[in-house]
Amino acid sequence: MPATAQKPADQSAPSSARPSSTHPSIIKILYAESDETTLSAQAAEMQKAGHHVTTVLNRHAVQDALRCDAFDLVILGATLSKDDRHHLPYMVKKAHEGTKVLVMHAGTHHHEVDAVVDSNLSMQWILERIAALLQPELAS
Repeated sequence: MPATAQKPADQSAPSSARPSSTHPSIIKILYAESDETTLSAQAAEMQKAGHHVTTVLNRHAVQDALRCDAFDLVILGATLSKDDRHHLPYMVKKAHEGTKVLVMHAGTHHHEVDAVVDSNLSMQWILERIAALLQPELAS
């Protein structure tokens, strides 16, 4: 797969629409990594939890995806460079102000990041953190 490939997990939702399902915990996620193996494995776990996950490889693919669609949450994975994990949150907020940003394996927390998660934690804990991060939005 090319480095800028974008793989939506579910083609059924219109690209400009936010998820509107009778299942209130569905979250529309853009998940980015630089390693395809890590990306595939972790995205599969998020999909099993019922979330709509669009996967992208590298910084430029994140920027392209944000130009084409809106997401509830952007997850910047641990295999992205430290520089990407620092600069992409600004780009996400500039593209879509209300989008939440979760950074995996972050050393520090800056004002554009809504949550950080240690990438060595179990996927179940990460899924719980995702749900907690968006809980106020899901209730409305």
